[in-house]
Amino acid sequence: MRICLWGLLVVALGFAWSITAAEHNPRTERISGSAGDVLEDDPVGKLKVYVYELPSKYNKKILQKDPRCLSHMFAAEIYMHRFLLSSPVRTLNPQEADWFYTPIYATCDLTPTGLPLPFKSPRMVRSAIQLISSSWPYWNRTEGADHFFVVPHDFGACFHYQEEKAIERGILPLLRRATLVQTFGQRNHVCLNEGSITIPPYAPPQKIQARHIPPETPRSISVYFRGLFYDVNNDPEGGYYARGARAAVWENFKNNPLFDISTDHPTTYYEDMQRAIFCLCPLGWAPWSPRLVEAVVFGCIPVIIADDIVLPFADAIPWEEIGVFVAEEDVPKLDTILTSIPPEVILRKQRLLANPYMKRAMLFPQPALPGDAFHQILNGLARKLPHSKSVYLKPGEKILNWTAGPVGDLKPW
Repeated sequence: MRICLWGLLVVALGFAWSITAAEHNPRTERISGSAGDVLEDDPVGKLKVYVYELPSKYNKKILQKDPRCLSHMFAAEIYMHRFLLSSPVRTLNPQEADWFYTPIYATCDLTPTGLPLPFKSPRMVRSAIQLISSSWPYWNRTEGADHFFVVPHDFGACFHYQEEKAIERGILPLLRRATLVQTFGQRNHVCLNEGSITIPPYAPPQKIQARHIPPETPRSISVYFRGLFYDVNNDPEGGYYARGARAAVWENFKNNPLFDISTDHPTTYYEDMQRAIFCLCPLGWAPWSPRLVEAVVFGCIPVIIADDIVLPFADAIPWEEIGVFVAEEDVPKLDTILTSIPPEVILRKQRLLANPYMKRAMLFPQPALPGDAFHQILNGLARKLPHSKSVYLKPGEKILNWTAGPVGDLKPW
């Protein structure tokens, strides 16, 4: 009976929208209210950002050594720097700045297989802060409380890819007063500062734009996922990776005809997502995943499996209305949960996902576009203004401990 129901549902929902088509397609829906309305906010005129001019060893030379950093999932730190250099919110007069930005490419240290190594990042960041605090007077006024840093590592400024080690390290002490712009977001976690701005991981916008299929293509796949279910190299017993949620998806639904799931990554991956109704977005080593970006951009309803996740631009994007949230412990009931969603609810989520601003907010296009991820970051910074008087230190006052943290972090960079 359930399979028959899904068969009817797939026929009923046999349409999709791409970013381009959505801009001309009236079958979209705009969200009003505290979230949704702010997607189209324009940050120009609401804040001014001063960009520190650092020696190229902190950014450009690092990128020259490994151009792969331009396309990996942490590349937001590079493109945010480029965007700000020509942004109308940039000021060359630090005296009038609301925010100060330190351009460091801290994730551009990749293994031969392309995985980022975070171990040099604390020393690099610490070195840059020593430089700006000794060369300009602005850091010392607030010890970084009016500064922001883009730190898109797995666990942000905890600078480790394993959660236990990240928690043990904690946020780099010198960044604890700064605003962190990071992909990692999980409530009540030591690696998330109050006031951090959670952003989407980087997905190559040109590559995504080039892979759109005709908007009238039927959504003939019910539930779609491609990726690891077990990380046998780092978690041979299978209980720690994704807190067991991915393993539960595989064990419960590998033979279920409603679920198109596999470890294979086909060349038609992007096209397949545009043919799917639901796209699973389970946690991995960290709560977030690039699948979240891909699902929204391709109009596939994201099924978010990551307890206590803080989603990108949550003050602007009404995730509850466009996605489906499933508790990690409820993964074995995933088929029942999804097939019980009324067709009219699914249709509305698809219409909302067709909103071009919803898609654009997930991407870092070059050149920038109104409402894109760059603008959402600036809007997040603008909404934190004006700074409280308490951020400015009294003469001689010190709060941060420059020698705190692991001994290895104190080595010169």
